[in-house]
Amino acid sequence: MWEIIAKLDQLRDEACLGGGQHRIDAQHRRGKLTARERLEALMDPDSFEELDTFVEHQCTDFGMDKTHVAGDGVVTGYGTIYGRRVFVFSQDFTVFGGSLSETNARKICKIMDMAVKVGAPIIGINDSGGARIQEGVASLAGYAEVFQRNVLTSGVVPQISAIMGPCAGGAVYSPALTDFIAMVKGSSYMFLTGPDVVKTVTHEEVTAEQLGGAVTHTTRSGVADFAFSNDLVLLKQLRRLFSFLPSSNREPPPRIDIGDDPKRHDLSLDYLIPNDPQRPYDMKELIDKVVDGGDFLEIQAGYAKNILIGLARMEGYTVGIVANQPMVLAGCLDIASSVKAARFVRFCDCFNIPLVTFVDVPGFLPGMQQELGGIIKHGAKLLFAFAEATVPKVTVITRKAYGGAYDVMSSKHLRGDLNYAWPHAEIAVMGPKGAAEIIFRNEIRDSEDPAAKLQQVTEAYAANFANPFIAARKGFIDDVIMPHDTRRRIIGGLRTMAGKKMELPWKKHDNLPL
Repeated sequence: MWEIIAKLDQLRDEACLGGGQHRIDAQHRRGKLTARERLEALMDPDSFEELDTFVEHQCTDFGMDKTHVAGDGVVTGYGTIYGRRVFVFSQDFTVFGGSLSETNARKICKIMDMAVKVGAPIIGINDSGGARIQEGVASLAGYAEVFQRNVLTSGVVPQISAIMGPCAGGAVYSPALTDFIAMVKGSSYMFLTGPDVVKTVTHEEVTAEQLGGAVTHTTRSGVADFAFSNDLVLLKQLRRLFSFLPSSNREPPPRIDIGDDPKRHDLSLDYLIPNDPQRPYDMKELIDKVVDGGDFLEIQAGYAKNILIGLARMEGYTVGIVANQPMVLAGCLDIASSVKAARFVRFCDCFNIPLVTFVDVPGFLPGMQQELGGIIKHGAKLLFAFAEATVPKVTVITRKAYGGAYDVMSSKHLRGDLNYAWPHAEIAVMGPKGAAEIIFRNEIRDSEDPAAKLQQVTEAYAANFANPFIAARKGFIDDVIMPHDTRRRIIGGLRTMAGKKMELPWKKHDNLPL
């Protein structure tokens, strides 16, 4: 009996060493944690329970039958974060470069299936050289099995991917199918083909960082949501992200009440909007002042900065924030911002997270590049996302809401539940000056002083239409509120709509304008 127990302890110790101490040391020299060290930092202390510790690959080709490592390059199991259950896998780069084998994929699929059965989030830590070449199509089949589960799991339980090393070829598609992607600056990469292949095929010389590094994917491509300085910071921030999310689509997000008074006023908001309508202001200041404790987890902060998205709490409950940012492109909607916000809105709707939208939008960004890039269809994605969302939706128009962009930004006409406007709000087809130039074109042309006439008719148009009261009279705005009262009114609205239920027409699924 004692011999068996001693053997078990020995095998566990060998499994924990992965590819061996020398490879662990090499991982540390790169500034990277090992697969098990990452799980230790991510999970609650002593909560992780490993599964399939002793599983080995079944390959016998190319001498693989002579090399077996317990676990086969991925650590899988379950545990808790802030006391809530979560299923995890962590690829071990010290074992065959973390490459995916048929057996390796089976381990990942097992914990994904378990997560769906019990309704718990999945976090995958990716650090892999890609498909295990020695296994050929069996490895590719393993990837496809994982992809299929990513798709079936989408919208059922939250899926989070941490890219903490190389992630190339088919390996990138699994993270791309998940809800959030976090990367590490300087040590994680995502690309379909590496720099050498790019140079061979297109003769472009690029580094791995330029082609698929964390900064590239969080500022230029929009593939990733977060970029952090090192492994430990990433894992701690994933815990923060996890704290906002529900365990599944059948549960509400957890409530964390920090004691911030739901009726708190902030008089400084009454002076946030500049007197000059052309001057920008920072929408983040508004968000920070109305959410609980100023705790706003911004998502994709470096990409499409003309729109802000992220998670916060109001009266302790998780909310999704979508807001135009006047500091960038005057808050115009363009291709990148529309797609960025649309995906986030759909995520929130999947997981019962109410939407709070702050609107200051002069319209869609004009230009040849936008039109040829498909702004019509991409802008329609955001419209579609808000229109199909059935979670409580509260909208506040702070300054401008012009043209089709007014409709798109969670307007009353897209089933917005409560739509408010600040007294400064201008809700119209376009700005007063542009509208006056069209409507009073002949009068301006025939006037003795066209400039003075333009000024006169512009002011008249603004007085009659560039305000929230016309929309309020029609019931498109539920109330005109003082800026300092914004927090109280939003929380009151969310509290009122908390039991919202909607019946939708039967459909197999919708056809989002991709």
